[in-house]
Parts: sequence; structure tokens; C-alpha cells
Amino acid sequence: MVSTTLDDPKLERILKGLHSHDRKNHWNFMRAAVPFLIDQSLGRKTPQAVHAKRDRKIVMSITPAAGQLIYLTARAIGAKRIVEFGSSFGVSTLYLAAAVRDNGGGIVIGSELEPSKVEEARKNIAGANLTEFADIRAGDAVETLSDPGGLVDMVLLDGAKELYFEVLQKLLPHIRTGAVVLADDAILFRKTMASYLQFVRNSSNDFRSVTLPLGAGLEYSVKL
Repeated sequence: MVSTTLDDPKLERILKGLHSHDRKNHWNFMRAAVPFLIDQSLGRKTPQAVHAKRDRKIVMSITPAAGQLIYLTARAIGAKRIVEFGSSFGVSTLYLAAAVRDNGGGIVIGSELEPSKVEEARKNIAGANLTEFADIRAGDAVETLSDPGGLVDMVLLDGAKELYFEVLQKLLPHIRTGAVVLADDAILFRKTMASYLQFVRNSSNDFRSVTLPLGAGLEYSVKL
């Protein structure tokens, strides 16, 4: 029987705890989303630092099923360099770092604006013995992710939805042909993500895309 990093008891325990915490805070997440959605509907712009500080205690992670999907996707394409926008407490980072390790090595370049979440993410990654496979960059992702250090095999967008398109544009010169780009919450925040979704769903932009019914919708796009 083949053993993977996801079978490691330390990682399993950390992921179980984070997913459990996330479920308990489901309503906190929904309450946090309401002001954002109201601002968007009224055309108001609230600084990202305000949103980040308000949501600092909410895990805001992908679902376990989505975690399995991103792990399997990274394994299937042999991803060595993965970029993640919005690491939060490091849940998705753990799945991706596990895949990179099982692929023989590489790096997951994560990003997080809220300092306390950066600290928690790094702590969770260290607890799973995956530090050498993850680099969580603190600050504005548009700046911290502008230089991923090489060709990117996979991208996960799970931060501020209105920044998805801008972050993608920054990364485009580095994204290789055949790379997979995943964007979370494509159904719940379809209006906020409109410019991003329009871009990846237009084949003239060298992407093919489909929305998967996982969580609040996971947009699965391939760079052609």
C-alpha cells in the first residue's frame, strides 16, 4: 500500500483540528461576508487591511473535499512550484505542501495580509514538518506574489475576491502552459469575481475553465 504525506498522523491531526474549527466558525464567516457583500452591492470599497483585521480569527479554509482535490490535482500535474493567494491559517497550504513533497520536492509560495494569520499558518506548517516546502509571504499579495521565482505549475486563489483578476494578471508571465489555476468561491462571489471569471472563461485568453460544485464553487481553469 502506497503511503502519502496526507497519511502522516501529525498532518492528519492538524487538518482535522483546523477543519473542525472552521465548521464551528461557519456562522462567523457568514457574518463576516455580509458587510463585504453589502459594500460590493453599493459600490463601496473597504481597505483590505480592514477586512483582514476583522476576519483575523476566522479560519476561512477550503473544504476537506476541495483539499483532496487540490492535492490530487497538484500530484497529477507533478507540480513543483505552486502559488497561493490567501493562506489564512494554512489549511490549503498544508494540502499543497504535502503534494509538493510527494512530487519529490518544490515550494508552495503562500500569501497572507493579516500578521496573526501568517504566524498561525507558519506554526501549523511547522507542526506538520512541511516548512521546507512552504514560504508564506506577509503583506499585499499583489506585491509579494509578483515574483514567484520561476515557472508556476499551479495557482490557488482564495483571498480577497475582488483582487483575483489583478493577482492573476501579475502571475500570468510566470504561469506555464498546462498549469492549473483554481479560484475558490466562484458561485457565492460570482459578481465580485466577474472580471476574473470572464477572463478565464474566454478561450482567446488561452484558458479553458469550468466551475466545480465544491464548497461555494471552485473555478478550475487550465492555461493552454
